[in-house]
Amino acid sequence: MFHELLINAPSMVKAVPIYLYHQLSDFTFSPFEQNWIHQSLEDEPELLIIPDETGAINKILVKLDSAEEMFSLGNFYTKAPQGVYYIANEDLTLDAQYQLLLGFALGAYQYNEFKQSKQPNVQILFPKELDRKKLVNEIEAHYITRTLINRPPNHLTPESLAQYAHSLLSSQKCTIKIIQGEELLEQNFPLIYHVGHGSEFAPCLVEVKYGADNHPKLTLIGKGVTFDSGGLDLKPANGMRLMKKDMGGSAHALALANWIIKEEWPVQLRLLLPIVENSVSSTAMRPGDIIKARNGSTVEIDNTDAEGRLVLADAISYACEQKPDAIVNFATLTGAARVALGTELPALFSNNDQLALSLVNLSQQKTDGLWRLPLHQAYNDWIETKFADILNSSTQPYGGAITAALFLTHFLSDNVPFAHIDVMAWNIRNRKGRPVGGEAMGLRAAYYGLAQHFEIDL
Repeated sequence: MFHELLINAPSMVKAVPIYLYHQLSDFTFSPFEQNWIHQSLEDEPELLIIPDETGAINKILVKLDSAEEMFSLGNFYTKAPQGVYYIANEDLTLDAQYQLLLGFALGAYQYNEFKQSKQPNVQILFPKELDRKKLVNEIEAHYITRTLINRPPNHLTPESLAQYAHSLLSSQKCTIKIIQGEELLEQNFPLIYHVGHGSEFAPCLVEVKYGADNHPKLTLIGKGVTFDSGGLDLKPANGMRLMKKDMGGSAHALALANWIIKEEWPVQLRLLLPIVENSVSSTAMRPGDIIKARNGSTVEIDNTDAEGRLVLADAISYACEQKPDAIVNFATLTGAARVALGTELPALFSNNDQLALSLVNLSQQKTDGLWRLPLHQAYNDWIETKFADILNSSTQPYGGAITAALFLTHFLSDNVPFAHIDVMAWNIRNRKGRPVGGEAMGLRAAYYGLAQHFEIDL
């Protein structure tokens, strides 16, 4: 759909100009226009349609968002009349135009896979000076993330998510391996296996490799719990309603990997997606179980609803065996992060200040906020147990996002730069450019932040 939003100049079609403004006083209007504005408006609206003397649309004025300029056109697709438009401001930089068009395309996203709906027919001309491929790849990364998160769990099982990843990347210059079911035990991924063993759908690990051996090593990991019932520690109904989004981390990591590959970064990229369904059955893991992880540590299961960190633990251990230069992990990991920062600001944890600084700085520049929280080592006391090396859930009701992040670091090798992004992956309200539903959070921050960290010229 997004390919149809931004079009090259068509012949025989009159495009309507869009003027973005801070104040209406910035413009000089004809007497007719002044009279129209005076009679029609008391306030300056977000979008002002100005006709000519025949009643046809002459121009549209859009107020620039002072807080999030990128999303100034975020509602344009749903609010503007059908037609073809172009950005007419001559003083806008190419980067500003790029960001405005990105915000427009993100606001045009709709998830209609299982619902009939009438699409508005609103298009904006693509400026010849801009890199169309670059913008399309960025839009696509967001659409992939949103669509996977929005997809219902009966249509996105562990097997179908793995198949989607394979079909998305199979045409790229990369290798794809899927380890599934009993093979996980044979190849020493016991935590992934045991979390998914309670479901009729076999757990799996998707591994993708791209790039030359002489390039810096970047590993992306994404939690892929296609539905989380909580297991035997069953969630209440209101806590389970949105658990189709518990694979949001894998959606982010997959979309980011695809974006990086399409842009041909000079990196040795590795993508790891541990994918399971956390179900209730006679074969589901139990509170009190002790499982030996890939790295040899024993993990006692305190709460079966703290399953995401378990599947990530084996993936992190596996990633570290290749001694990467950086690991970035995405996961819908804790409600505690939402309590601390709300639903719209992902929590960032990192053991490396340089990596964290790159991600945070670019998150602000790209209107894709991240907020760094501490890996407070004293809270490791709360994931200790008498019976195993580590407990999968804190003994205290406090600092749950921190103790979950600390749990993940127990499976890191020494000195491997690591960033963990704890995301909501869901908009609970409509905002400009960000409709209710599955959402990419920290995706732009990670893409541009990693480019800065690895000194990649975009």
